[in-house]
Amino acid sequence: MKQILLLLTLAGGWLLTGCNQPPAAGKVWSGEKAAQWYAAQGWLRGCDFIPSTAVNQLEMWQEATFDTTTISRELGYAAAIGFNSVRVYLHHVPWVTDAAGFRSRIGAYLSIAHRYGISTLFVFFDDCWNREYSAGPQPAPRPGVHNSGWVQDPGDAIHRNITLTDTLERYVKDILTHFGHDKRVLLWDLYNEPGNEGHREKSLPLLKKVFRWAREINPDQPVSAGLWSWNLTELNRFQAENSDVITYHNYDKPEQHRQIIDTLRKLGRPLICTEYMARTNGSRFDNIMPMLKKENIGAYNWGLVSGKTNTIYAWSTPMPDGKEPPLWFHDIFRKDGTPYKEEEVQLIRELTGKR
Repeated sequence: MKQILLLLTLAGGWLLTGCNQPPAAGKVWSGEKAAQWYAAQGWLRGCDFIPSTAVNQLEMWQEATFDTTTISRELGYAAAIGFNSVRVYLHHVPWVTDAAGFRSRIGAYLSIAHRYGISTLFVFFDDCWNREYSAGPQPAPRPGVHNSGWVQDPGDAIHRNITLTDTLERYVKDILTHFGHDKRVLLWDLYNEPGNEGHREKSLPLLKKVFRWAREINPDQPVSAGLWSWNLTELNRFQAENSDVITYHNYDKPEQHRQIIDTLRKLGRPLICTEYMARTNGSRFDNIMPMLKKENIGAYNWGLVSGKTNTIYAWSTPMPDGKEPPLWFHDIFRKDGTPYKEEEVQLIRELTGKR
């Protein structure tokens, strides 16, 4: 905690100074503009979403496995409990394979989500889980292993092939150009958990580049990159200084989560928690979601429907026999739409006003 307090003392002064500055194209939003945008959204509540039939981002977005039937059914589950937004990961590989087709599938997905009154927060890059990936059929999930098939973007490939950066720039700018004025898109999360999986500060150059690319396109929506590890001081400072609104992850119990909220408030910007809820960690709907609502903080739990990502299993507690764990780690519904815990769903409906 001392590290983040030091970080935010430094970064907070810069951001708070900028709160009274007029908005400028291609620059970090002023605090006033960020606050006005956030007030117009109402309370954001939802989840990190991938259809249960996809093991990773590639299986979600590639033409052969793009599953609109499941996407529609499962977003219907989300809408039925009052969720109004979801966070969805993209990947550059489907764009490289077929840019026009990828854009078309993004459009089809957005049409489905919009029909349910659900906005989307898209994620570009990601440092979590498997470093290697390839186009085509994806591996089957390993029984009982959390996110066994999830892939990073760009992963280790960027360290082997310097020209990949040019491809990534074209990809990001193309997607932002096509969807940067689309009211169905809520926000652009430019880089999920930069520095994870041992990448640490090696991710800083790409983090800086993706913010620059986004500012050059200047979408209507805010851009951000979520704070997640308080030990990565240089990364944290850059993320805090360059995000229009502050997004963050926290899977801790309420006391520790409250400390993070109180600290991040010093930045003077709207807060959106883009990942929370890990039951065996003590982060649950009953003790975190009411706090986020009271504080008017956007609330996106990880997971919706138990499926090929295996996120009902805890990060470091595999169950190779594939049996259902005594307590689910993430997710809300079984594939048939039955709630894992009926009392959780009732609480969510009460908080969202969905009777």
